[in-house]
Amino acid sequence: MWPSDQADTGAHPELRFESRITSTVFALLEVILADRDCLVAGDSCSSDETCSPRLRTLRQCVAGNGNMKLGPGAKSQCANAVSALLSSPLHGCQCRRGMKKEKNCLSIYWSLHQAFVHGLNLVERYPYETVQRDYDYVRLASITADSDVGMTTVNRCLDAAKACNVDDLCQKLRTEYVSACIKPTAKSGLCNRPKCNKALRRFFDRVPADYTHELLFCPCTDTACAERRRQTIVPSCSYESLEKPNCIAQMKICKADYVCRSRLAQFQYDCEPSETSASGCKQGNYGACLLAYTGLIGSTITPNYVDNSTSSVAPWCSCSASGSQREECDNFLGSFASNICLRNSLLAFGSESDQQPTLSQPSAPSPGHSIRENRSVTAPPETLETVGNLLDTIIPTQALGNELLVGQSTLPSNSLPNSATPPCLMLQAAFGLLLFLHLLNNGL
Repeated sequence: MWPSDQADTGAHPELRFESRITSTVFALLEVILADRDCLVAGDSCSSDETCSPRLRTLRQCVAGNGNMKLGPGAKSQCANAVSALLSSPLHGCQCRRGMKKEKNCLSIYWSLHQAFVHGLNLVERYPYETVQRDYDYVRLASITADSDVGMTTVNRCLDAAKACNVDDLCQKLRTEYVSACIKPTAKSGLCNRPKCNKALRRFFDRVPADYTHELLFCPCTDTACAERRRQTIVPSCSYESLEKPNCIAQMKICKADYVCRSRLAQFQYDCEPSETSASGCKQGNYGACLLAYTGLIGSTITPNYVDNSTSSVAPWCSCSASGSQREECDNFLGSFASNICLRNSLLAFGSESDQQPTLSQPSAPSPGHSIRENRSVTAPPETLETVGNLLDTIIPTQALGNELLVGQSTLPSNSLPNSATPPCLMLQAAFGLLLFLHLLNNGL
């Protein structure tokens, strides 16, 4: 463990009890949402004698962004294929971040997304299922044996690290990415950047936002804390270089990869600013914006803090030598540095430190992933200690906090098509059961 945030992980059986309940409920949730999965929908269409030829026609239409492959009358055939697919399982399908075969799912999504060339939209303009996240906080359990429940001063950055150590999955994947990002390779003596970024993506995709958001977006009041927060994703390995690359070049690399392209599209949708919205966000969902932001970590356009300010973030790139694409480049950087939606999302998360914790639903994972499994870290104790010591060397430590506060979970919303259907009612019942069992377990 990290020496600065050790905790007695065996002293909280109530966390494991809630973990088992959460895993069960979200296994049900995964089944409910399965029919919205582009991968499942694609398999269903391919095995249907009516849908399959329409899908093949569409793929021919969008190949090379042209219609000439079908010969004369191609535009009409393409439009007819798209119209027919509007009544298929493919219509409105999306993917889940971090899902198995995510790249395959996204390849189907983007092939359908190109149907807009023919004036018909088969899918939403954002590739991932919508999430709902509120900014209430749930008191889990005291992390330190000598904590004073009556204390009102909260060090959320330290509490976030301790909370991660209590959770088996968070601790395991945090250890894995730190180890991958600080270990030098035998040949060059430098870190293995691809391996580091892969481990980072795994951490932010599989660990619930309750933990990842608190680690990355916790508010800081001094320089040491802010630097520790900036070092959370080990920038020296994950993205930094002697000179900043051009942003246009980085975007081009990103858009050539289905996953990075999708994460960027989701960020642009969920963090789209609005001058008319009170929240500053067109979609009005701060939690979704932050989740989309973390989805970019580990990519060629990884964003991070640029100074000690909570709301000052940007990717590691510049717009120098952009030539005729300077405006496009400035707009890209501005979507981070001058984005009122992203700024308000970051500030709103940090401002919650002044609010009293309220009992709410227990934390839960993104759809398709079980969390807080009763698994132990496979690495030997000396490995954890070594990683912890190295991490403490590069990341300053603040004074110890006294109470664990973990953010509300990331939950799927019912904003997709047919939201008033029976699965929605099943979803409500599942969440109701989850809350009831949480209250029962706490003797309320």
